[in-house]
Amino acid sequence: MVGLTRLAGGASLFLVLGWLASSANGADLVWPSAHWATIGDPAALGWSKEKLGNAEEHTRAYNATGVMIVQDGKVVASWGDVSHKANVRSARKSLLSALYGIGVAEGRIKLDQTLAELGIDDRAPSLSDSEKQATIRDLLMMRSGVYHPAAYEGPGIAERRLQRGSHPPGSFWYYNNWDVNTLGIIYEKLVRSSVFQDLERRIAQPIGMEDFSVSDGVPVLEPSSGYPAYTFRLTVRDLARFGWLYLNRGAWSGAQIIPADWIDESTKAWSRGDRGLDYGYLWWVLPAGAWEQPALQGTYMALGYGGQALAIVPALHLVVAQLIDVKEGQERIAGPPEFVDLLRLIVAAAGS
Repeated sequence: MVGLTRLAGGASLFLVLGWLASSANGADLVWPSAHWATIGDPAALGWSKEKLGNAEEHTRAYNATGVMIVQDGKVVASWGDVSHKANVRSARKSLLSALYGIGVAEGRIKLDQTLAELGIDDRAPSLSDSEKQATIRDLLMMRSGVYHPAAYEGPGIAERRLQRGSHPPGSFWYYNNWDVNTLGIIYEKLVRSSVFQDLERRIAQPIGMEDFSVSDGVPVLEPSSGYPAYTFRLTVRDLARFGWLYLNRGAWSGAQIIPADWIDESTKAWSRGDRGLDYGYLWWVLPAGAWEQPALQGTYMALGYGGQALAIVPALHLVVAQLIDVKEGQERIAGPPEFVDLLRLIVAAAGS
């Protein structure tokens, strides 16, 4: 848990430059149809088959269910079962961020509204007047200052939870489920539609997800809080489509699904996070200048417990999706360090 630090927009700069570079050669105009197309011979495009094999071998150590690497709208390599549905865990947060971008653009959601204005409270011990001054933006940034128990918390969270009232809203970054669970309720209150239905209607259908349906969204409610966790099951190939949508700044085959300015703002490094990563609006961001491979600069990720991960690498016009089917109660077998190592191996295979 780290105090608030506003960072320079280096990551966002790399994101935009990478996208502009791809636009110059028309790469962003390649869209998957009903099924993903594959690159016939990755070696012909400069990829090392041997190093791609190293990347696959790396994921065998933690039994990845499926992995897909997409560049310029086509599959460079994939292994495992990319059609198997798995709980994406906290990668769900980035899906919710996308819906918020649409709601903000339509004027249904105003990021500076406070919990007090929205009538948000929770089960005893209920929120204080100070906690109710947290805004929607604070929750998106994980800076609410509300350290109330929440549904679907990971192991050890209760022991590490900060003391109520220890930090005022907006002043301190702390990764927690209460913020995102409450954002789900606020979204449905303001947009007057279901999170699960809108993910299908506003995102999954327009980008042609092959497998997702409303039934893959399951709310998880626990006695500690009145707000459920909105959990999702996705396949690797559908998660990769979501990544391709973001890499192209919310555009899909001539339609603007998510506003481009929201993509830029939400994936910018606004806070110094933990795990050696920074944080935007429910997205993890690789710190600017912190990685030895220049091609990784500007990379941002959706991450979930047990190795669920999606990375967007603008400099290479690359998307990497990974899922591991972790059962409830199963001990974590992989996490952000293993996935970042996978990204390093993939970038090395790309010849950068």
